[in-house]
Order: sequence, then C-alpha cells, then structure tokens
Amino acid sequence: MQIFCVFFFAICGLLMSATCCAQRKQIGEARTILKSGKNVEQAEKLMTDLLKDKANEDNIRIYDIWLQAVEKQYLALNEKMYVKEKVDTTRFFDLAKRMFVVAERLDSIDAKPDKNGKSNPEYRKSNAAKMQGYRPNIYYGGAHHLKKGDFKTAFSFFEMYLDCDRQPLFTGYDFMYKDPKMGEVAYWATYCGYRMNDPLFVLRHASTAQRDEQKLEYTLQYMAEAWEKLEDDSMYTATLWQGFKKYPKSTYFFPRLMDNYNRRGNYEMADSVVNEALKTDSLNELYLFAKSTVMLNLKKYGDCLKFSDQLIALNPNLADIYYNGGIACLNIAQRMDSRKHKKQIKKMYEKAKPYMEKYREMAPDEKDKWAPALYRIYFNLNMGKQFDEIDRILRK
Repeated sequence: MQIFCVFFFAICGLLMSATCCAQRKQIGEARTILKSGKNVEQAEKLMTDLLKDKANEDNIRIYDIWLQAVEKQYLALNEKMYVKEKVDTTRFFDLAKRMFVVAERLDSIDAKPDKNGKSNPEYRKSNAAKMQGYRPNIYYGGAHHLKKGDFKTAFSFFEMYLDCDRQPLFTGYDFMYKDPKMGEVAYWATYCGYRMNDPLFVLRHASTAQRDEQKLEYTLQYMAEAWEKLEDDSMYTATLWQGFKKYPKSTYFFPRLMDNYNRRGNYEMADSVVNEALKTDSLNELYLFAKSTVMLNLKKYGDCLKFSDQLIALNPNLADIYYNGGIACLNIAQRMDSRKHKKQIKKMYEKAKPYMEKYREMAPDEKDKWAPALYRIYFNLNMGKQFDEIDRILRK
C-alpha cells in the first residue's frame, strides 16, 4: 500500500510537471509572437486555450498576455484606419470591447486579497489609464451597431461604457459624476431597450438617461411604456405626471394621463390634470375639449356647456364638442322638475337641438350617439316629422 501511494504521488508530480512545462511553453511562444508583431491572433488563441483548463483560471500572466494580444490587434486596425486604409469596422469595435472584458477579468484576479487579507493590485493603475483612453471607442462601437439596427449588440456596448463606473478597475475615476457623456450613453441604451421591446432593458439605465436634458422627453416616454408593459400602474402614472409637468404641451403625456384617469372613472384627478394644462395654455383646443368632457363626466353640466361654447368659438369644426354641448343641455333639462319648470325645460331642449343637429351633420356615422339624443329632443319639442325620421333610424 505504501509503495502504491509513493507511485501514485510520483505520477501526479510528473503530470503536474508536464502541465507546467506545456504552460510555460505556450506562454513563451505567445510572448515571442507578440514581440514579432506578426500573427498576433495566434498568441490570443494560445492563451484562451490555456484558460480552458480550470487549473489556469487564476493565472494572471495568462490574462496579461491575452490582453496584450487583443490590444495589438486593436492597435493594428486603428493604425490602418488612421492612414485611411479600409478595415473591418465591426471587428475593430469588437476588439475594443474584448479588451475591456479581459482587462476587467485580469483586475479581478490581480485584486484578490493575499493571506493577510490585503489587496494590492499590480496591474490596475496602468491598465485603467490605458483602458480609459480606449473607452470612447466603446461608445462609438455602440453607435456603429445602432446605425446598423443591431440594437441588442449596441445595447451591450453602451452598457459596457456605463458599467466602467462600477468596475473596481476604474476605482477613483468617478465616471458617473465626472464623465459628461454618461447621460447621453444611458439614453441610447434606453432607446435600444425600447427598440428591442424589452421593458427591463428600457428601465435599466433610465435614471442615468434622465441626465440628458435634450432627450429627456423621449426617455420619459420610453419609461412610461415600459411600466405599462410591466403592468405597474403606479409607476406608469407617476412617469406620465413627471413628463406632463416637464412638458405640459407634449402630445404624449397629457392625453395618456387623461385616459388613465378617465378609464378608471377618477374624474377628479382628470380634472386636476386638465386644470394644470390650462394654466400653461388657456386657449389650447385639446385642453378645452378635455375640460368640457371632464365636466360632463363630473355631471357639472353648466361648466361643460361653458367650455363647449368657448371651444366652438375658437374652432367650429370639431364635431365632438357639439355632442358635449348637446348632452349637457339634455342633462340640465332632465334634472329639472317637470311640474315646476316646463318652460325652462323646453328652452333647454331647444338649446340642445342645434348642438346635436350640428353633430349629426358633422359625424353622420355616429348614429348610436346622435340618434337617441335627437329622439328625446324632437319628442319633447313635439316635432312630429323629425321625430318620425329618427324613430325609423332607431328601428333599423
């Protein structure tokens, strides 16, 4: 048994020695290739092949040579671009991205604490300075893929640019506060998420994207749609409010905020929205129509009629505002005591008549809306001929 153990350990020692020799040979071969500057791709392959063996996964020398191999390929293409030679632009940007992946992996191994719990990364300072110089091409790589319509790849580039802020490799650089491009890059990442129809990607960098004031209106739109897809009504509503307060004249936020409250029957909140809107533009036709409709829903028929008339005076070519005015008159009449206010009731039906007839003229296909209303008007005004016509329409 003792002899077997000695034999077993001897075999293990030989195998480990052979592995180390092969490792040293490949590292030496890669270094020779890097010095020559030719066939640098082979040096990268030698290192990635070594990393297939788990025994090498923490070998910092392998990562260092791998990084050098990728960098040399990148610089060779960069030099060709500088002298205006035709190069594979996609490959150039992919090499830039791969440099960051390797540099960040190298740093994570380099920064591992020693047996005393202390971390003294050897490569961090030089690699961080080098990568920071290459970082703009991560942004341009995202822009390159964005232009091609490859939103998924573009997103990965933009996210890598943003992610540098949290990478230990760049400790002390404070990109989030010192890099003025962070907001713009985050916007493009958010836009890519929107184009991919992925609400989680939309929201991932949306808070940083809001730093880009020039595109903030669009960022808030993408956020609102993302929250709606995720069925988070409170965040959807809050984002619409944020957008509406910032951009009260936007054709996006106001109508959706109104629809959101009207759909749930929360007409008081809908009224608060439209009141805020009217403060910014008291003659806006959309706002006046919305105010008229909210007053109708709140059963404030006198106010509905007032805002309807105001809008008709501004623009007599909007069909639905005549419907609001006519319905308001009918509801006012219906509220009156028929025994005490016969004359006033008749006057309200007479007042409702031109509104609803105008609505019929302008929206002939909306029979379900104007026919029942005109039926009541003609019946109460004792207009036999007109009543018979509407009666036939309703019977059909």
